[in-house]
Parts: sequence; C-alpha cells; structure tokens
Amino acid sequence: MSNILQKGVSRRVVLATGAMAAGTLAMPSILRAQDKSLKVGVYGGYFKDSFDKNIFPEFTKATGIAVESVAEPTGEAWLVQLEQAAKAGAAPADVSMMSQVAMLKGQTTKLWTPLDMAKIPNSKNLLDRFINKYPDGGVAGIGAVSWYITLVTNTDVYKEAPTTWAAFWDKANADKLGLLALVSNSFLLEITAKTYFGGTNALDTEEGLLKAFDKLAEVKPNVRLWYRDEAQFEQSLKSGEIPMGQYYHDVTGLAASEGHPVRSTFPKEGGVQDSGCWALSRASKKVDEAHAFIDYMSQPTIQATLSRKVGTSPTVKRELLDLNEKEFAAVSSDIEPIIPRYDLYTTKSDWLNQKWTELIVG
Repeated sequence: MSNILQKGVSRRVVLATGAMAAGTLAMPSILRAQDKSLKVGVYGGYFKDSFDKNIFPEFTKATGIAVESVAEPTGEAWLVQLEQAAKAGAAPADVSMMSQVAMLKGQTTKLWTPLDMAKIPNSKNLLDRFINKYPDGGVAGIGAVSWYITLVTNTDVYKEAPTTWAAFWDKANADKLGLLALVSNSFLLEITAKTYFGGTNALDTEEGLLKAFDKLAEVKPNVRLWYRDEAQFEQSLKSGEIPMGQYYHDVTGLAASEGHPVRSTFPKEGGVQDSGCWALSRASKKVDEAHAFIDYMSQPTIQATLSRKVGTSPTVKRELLDLNEKEFAAVSSDIEPIIPRYDLYTTKSDWLNQKWTELIVG
C-alpha cells in the first residue's frame, strides 16, 4: 500500500518487489551506545528508498532516534510474520505501515499496542478518517500515507474529461475500459454504491451488496481488460488501445507530465482514497520511540514532504499544509473521497470473492 511517483514503475509493482531486504541507516556511535533506535517496516523498493533518503535521516536529526528500515513483503504476509513473531515475544519491526484490512485483522488478535494520544500531540492535525480505532475506542493506528484511484482517460481519444464514474456504464464506451481485477483492490462496489445508490452505506446489507453487484455487472460489455498487471494497463492507456479505466492518480499524473496523452480525473462522486497506518507491535519494547516517530510523521511539514518526495496524499488537514495548488492537485483533491468498506473485506471476504467471480469477472 504506498503511493509512489516513479518513472515507468507503478506503486503495486514496487510493492510486489518489496523483498525482505533490510537497510540500516548509518547511526552515530553515541546513539548505538544509548540504544535509542527504532525498527520501522515500510513497503520495499522505491518507496523504502525514498523514506531512507528523505524522511528517516531528518527524523534522527530531530529526535536522536536511529532508524533501521525494514522492507515489508506484500499482501498479508507481513501481518502473518508480525503475528507469529509476537507470539514468541519478538518484533521484526517495532512500527509498521499496514493496510487498513491488515489493521482490522490485527485488531482481532490485539496485535497492535494501543497508542497514547497524549504522546502524539500532532495527531490533532489528522483527518478523523486516518485514526484507526479498536471497538473500545482505543487507537490501534495512525494514518501514515494515502493515495487515490481515479477515472483515467487517453486525451487523444477523449478530448473532454469525463465528470462522473457513470461514464463506465455509458454504452458509448463499449470495449474501452481497463478495470482492476479484484473485488478487494478495485473498490468498484463502493464506486457503484456512491454513483447509483446514495453512498457506501448501501453496502451494509447482503441485499444492498447484491444490488450493487447487479448494477456493476452492467459494465461488463464495456470492459476490455480486467487487469492485475498494472504496467499492461498503463501501456494500453498511453497508446489509446484501452482509452478509459481506473488507475492511480499520481502515477497517471507523472505519465502526463512526461508527455503521454493521459489524464486523471476526480469524478464528482469523488476518487477512491486508500491508505496505510502506522501500527505498533505488541511485542515491541520501543514504545516511547514509536510514539515519537508517529508524532513526527503526523506533522504537516512531514506530510507535505511525503507528497513532494514520495507522491503520497496527505493524511492531515489541507489548511495546515504549505502545498501550493499544483502540488496538492498532483496527489489529492478537495472533493470528498470514496472510502473503501474495509470491514467487508474482513467479514465477508469469501462471499464477496465468490460473487465477484460469478457475476463480474467469471
């Protein structure tokens, strides 16, 4: 999960190459002697490199806490490793960047040490949706980064930008769409619910979910490609072979800045905003250092640096940021976003995957 501006390589490709190589920043001997250090798990590849270069050294300068960055594997493999290690009283990383679904699954086993908000005063800067809470109100995680999936088009084929996700259903777009292939990463049910059923609350019931599935099934004649390989869709979008679809806002913007005939549009219903959280393993003994790190990362200046250097969308309120209009538009939007229904992917995963195969991609 990670929002990466990089030439020719999408965010998910980077996550897929996030092997378990660990890189350690140089730390002064006095810090080693004091053992004032922290292991931080982040997505591998370019994302980790960006943190190593632009974020962690400045954190060490500001706090005296040395950072050992650990490249997380993809998917839920890291969650499993953290769970198994915690049972043995070990922490492969003290603080990790976790997907929202992984956060929910970790809550069920109390994997995450509840955070003391008094020790994270900068948490007041965050938008409410980026504070992840246990059912009892305790804070399980704090928003680290976010990113958007938007409606993308080839500008040679579509001279005017579409204004609504309903363009996916327009018969004029038959055999022209590229859509993400999984129910759990496309968030097309949420897009359907927001566009046609008044919002994602329509997915609260099985009846509502089935209505959304039926409506989404109407898109099938317009879909040229259900993609897992992002590079394949990106290339087809650039060439105009598949001139419309859903993709990552920042990556599309980067391609446009390099002269490719592509655009990213935030529809009037909002882009889909996905995100990752900082979470503290219950096996970690570095509680004070972890709180210092999460507080540091919640500063508007640091969130702005992430937007500029890593390409992520800020988790803090816009009015606190020094991003100019162009910088903000490169990573985010003022239109209220569509927030994925992460709860459904933990409580109804098997049923959703079955219906997805039966009704949508089967």
